[in-house]
Amino acid sequence: MFSQEHFFLAERCMCHIIYMKMIHKISCFVLFFLLSSTALFSQQTDDFQLSTHMLDLSKGVPAAQVPVTLYRWDTAGSEWVTHARSVTGDNGRVADLLPASRDNEGMYKLRFDTYAYFTDQGLTTIYPYVEVVFEIRGKGHYHIPITMSANGYSTYRGN
Repeated sequence: MFSQEHFFLAERCMCHIIYMKMIHKISCFVLFFLLSSTALFSQQTDDFQLSTHMLDLSKGVPAAQVPVTLYRWDTAGSEWVTHARSVTGDNGRVADLLPASRDNEGMYKLRFDTYAYFTDQGLTTIYPYVEVVFEIRGKGHYHIPITMSANGYSTYRGN
């Protein structure tokens, strides 16, 4: 009825399923660690009101050397004005975008230039850049990160 070849194929299939479940669990653990360890890698200081970082979900690591530009909405001119430029560090972070000593209330936009980051890895991305628009109210700290792969991204207000 069943040959030894059938049992061999069934055994291989089971090993593959177990392997895939193990990879899934490891990937979930890495993602959880990266998202929950903000304080561990943080360079945030009380001197600055705004920080950001980029996590590469496809590799499970911080995205280093990604150019980031901060714009502020100029209501008088009805246009975005460049406010600061930086590059993510080895930990994927930029911690010094807005000095806390100023009144920073207003509308802002962070632009992550992601094209070179992904093409340097041999990947094609559908997002040559990502722009995140947000509003600062009051003196509290704002941490605006993105999690990204070559084909998708997400953002949230971190801590």
